[in-house]
Amino acid sequence: MSLAKLPENLTGVWLRFEDFDPREVHDLLRLRQDIFVLEQNSLYADIDGKDPDALHFLIQERETGALVGAIRMFADPKRGEARIGRVVIASQGRGSGLGRIMMQAGIDRAEELVPSCRIHVSAQAHLEKFYRSLGFTPVSEVYLEDGIPHVDMIREYNAA
Repeated sequence: MSLAKLPENLTGVWLRFEDFDPREVHDLLRLRQDIFVLEQNSLYADIDGKDPDALHFLIQERETGALVGAIRMFADPKRGEARIGRVVIASQGRGSGLGRIMMQAGIDRAEELVPSCRIHVSAQAHLEKFYRSLGFTPVSEVYLEDGIPHVDMIREYNAA
C-alpha cells in the first residue's frame, strides 16, 4: 500500500467518523474550513451531514499530531463504485507529493472494499491534469460548484 511512501515525519490512518476523538473532529473541520472556505473564498456548507457515512484518511505530523491532509471516501459495493472527495492539504504540505500519496491511498482502499470498482471524483478543474495522472478521465464539462470550476472524473478499474 502507498502508506510506505509517507515521509517519516508523517503518519496516515483510516478512520470511521465515530472513531474520531474530539480533537480529530475539530482539526478536520478546521483544516477544511481554512482551505475551502477561507483560502479559496468559497462559502458553502462543509458540514453536510455526510461525514458520518464516510471513511476518512488523515495524515498527521508524527511529533505534533497536526493534521496536514485528509480525504473522505464512500464505498458502495452494491453499485461497484466508490467516491473520493474533500481532498484537502494544509499549505505547508503542498508540492511535497502528499496529494498523490493521499489519492493513491484512497484508490487502494476503495479497491480493497469494492474490488474492481469505478472511482468518482468531483475535481477542481485546475487539478484535472493531476487526476488524469492517477487514471481518472473527465466525464463532464467544467461546471461551477460553490463558485469554483469543477469537472466530474471517473477512474475505471485497471487490473494491470
